[in-house]
Amino acid sequence: MSFEPTEPFVPASGLSNTHAQTIYASLVRPTHVPPLRRERRELPDGDFVDLDTFDGARGAPHVVVLHGLEGSSRAGYVTEVLRGAAKRGWGATALNFRSCSGEPNRLARSYHSGEIGDALTILQDARTRATGPLLAVAFSLGANVLCRLLEETGNDAPVDAATAISAPYDLDACCRKLDGGGAFHLLYRQRFLNTLKDKARDKLRRFPGAFDGRAMEAARTIRAFDDAVTSVLHGFRDAAHYYAEASSGPRLNAIRRPTLLLSAADDPMLEAPVIPLQARDNPHLSVALTPTGGHVGFVGGSPWRPRFWAESQAFAFFESQLGLAASA
Repeated sequence: MSFEPTEPFVPASGLSNTHAQTIYASLVRPTHVPPLRRERRELPDGDFVDLDTFDGARGAPHVVVLHGLEGSSRAGYVTEVLRGAAKRGWGATALNFRSCSGEPNRLARSYHSGEIGDALTILQDARTRATGPLLAVAFSLGANVLCRLLEETGNDAPVDAATAISAPYDLDACCRKLDGGGAFHLLYRQRFLNTLKDKARDKLRRFPGAFDGRAMEAARTIRAFDDAVTSVLHGFRDAAHYYAEASSGPRLNAIRRPTLLLSAADDPMLEAPVIPLQARDNPHLSVALTPTGGHVGFVGGSPWRPRFWAESQAFAFFESQLGLAASA
């Protein structure tokens, strides 16, 4: 059953611009969270991931949240989901990808847009512990990871429903957009590269020769960084090979769980079509493409009392799939 948003997205006054949506949302989202417990999950390869979690009422849904590139469980869009789950009496778990919890991971490899193993491990663990429906919501890079996971697991996917917000379905096109000209794209690009390079320097100190440090330092684009570091650490020939293997867009027809794909047509980090046109051919997918909203933005209400439309629609989608009354 296809889902239709419960209300149209109306940008907050003065925030109709794509960059205003993207930047304002990243700056003003509240980050307070319900009481959480930190759990460390040891992984089969000797590494670990850290989780921030809380339990809901017995039989209540449990939501697993995946963050974006260089984000964490403390990102404002993640904490918005955690608060929404707590408000409903649901449980929630926020996964910090390797190296994103505040402590370096143990191995040279880390995480990337197509690495589904860690997320699948956490979702399978959550499935065994959940006493109610298991749901997943993911943002940006994490949304691509979630879609790849759903594609690979098909009818065996461990979740009952999922939402992917601002997913980069075509990683090559995404990097082409991010690496393009303009002051705002330079800002986005530099923000990512600053933390990625800091982590890469730490990797080289702990794992000398893991990749070419000079090529990493010389990288001025996301593609150049992925050529020098990401592809090398994760077994790809180069960035092009990584993007081709990791992009979820060409495989969306393989998803077999109810999934909401939510994006803005003016996303400054994605090229048109922001959501692949063939997504509408899969009856398990609901497509919500708004004219405006930026990248993980969707700030409605007013600048002084913002409302975050994408997260509210994720919960509305889950409630519709589970036959639950919508929360006020």
